[in-house]
Amino acid sequence: MNPLTDFDPAVVPPGAATESAWCLAFVEGQLLWPEDEGRRLEPQVPASFEALAAARHFLGQLGGLDCWAMQLPEAPPGWRRLPLRAAMMQLGEPLMGLASRAAQVLEWDRTHAHCGVCGTPTERLEGERARRCPACGHTAYPRLSPAMMALVWREGEVLLARSPHYAPGVYSALAGFVEPGESLEDCVHREVAEEVGIRVADLRYYGSQSWPFPHSLMVAYSARWTGGEIVRQEAEIEDARWFPLDALPKVPPRFSIAGHLIADTVQALGGPAPSLVASVIAAR
Repeated sequence: MNPLTDFDPAVVPPGAATESAWCLAFVEGQLLWPEDEGRRLEPQVPASFEALAAARHFLGQLGGLDCWAMQLPEAPPGWRRLPLRAAMMQLGEPLMGLASRAAQVLEWDRTHAHCGVCGTPTERLEGERARRCPACGHTAYPRLSPAMMALVWREGEVLLARSPHYAPGVYSALAGFVEPGESLEDCVHREVAEEVGIRVADLRYYGSQSWPFPHSLMVAYSARWTGGEIVRQEAEIEDARWFPLDALPKVPPRFSIAGHLIADTVQALGGPAPSLVASVIAAR
C-alpha cells in the first residue's frame, strides 16, 4: 500500500515545535473534522487543541511539520466528530495512514493505563512508545494483530464472500486473524479451508496495510484454487461464490487493501477493472 510519503516517525519532537502542525484529534474513537462542509483537515496551531487534550502523543513529522495524536473529551466549537472509516476515505495518503497511526496509539494508551499483570497505574516511558508498571515492571508496547487476506482464483473466476457485517451487496476476499504458532501461509490455508471448505496453492504475497479497527496488520495474498466445493462457515460467511472476471459484484474501494488486491489481481488475470464502491466493509 502507499507509504507515508515524507513522513519521519518519532516518539520525541526533534527540536523546537513547528508553528503549525498536523493535529489528529479524537473524541471517543472518532476523528475531529472541520464543521464547515467546504473545509478539509489541514495543519493548524496545536494550542487550539492542547488546552483540552486529555492525552497527546508525538507521531513524527510529515513534510517537515510536527504530527500529534490527541484525545479530547469533546469536540470544541467549529469541529464535529467523524467516524474514522469515513474520515480515512476522504483523507487519502499520506494522511490516511497518519490517522490510522494516531487512532491506534491513542487506543493503546487508553487501554494500558493500568498494568495487565497487577492492576497498578502505568507510566509512559520517556523516548519510547511504551507504558511501564512501576510496581512489577511489566512493559506494554502498542499491540498489533496480524491478519491474512486471500483472494482465491481459478481459470476465469475469483472467489468472493461477504460477512453479515459488510455493507449491503459488497463482497470481498477472505480474511482472518493469525493464531499463535501460525505462519501467515499456515493462516491462509486454515482460514480458506474453514470459511469456504476449499484447498489452495501457489500463494503470492501482494502487500500489507495497517488497519486501525482496532489494531490489525492486513497481509494480502492471491492463491490458486486446487480443489473442493464451497461450503460456507455459517457463523462467519453470509454468502460465498465464484464470480467471472467480467461480472464481479460490488467490492471494497481502493482505500482498503482489499480493493487494491481484487482490482489488481482481476486485471492481472485478464479481466476488466472491477467497479469500486464508496462504502467500506466493517472491521472484522
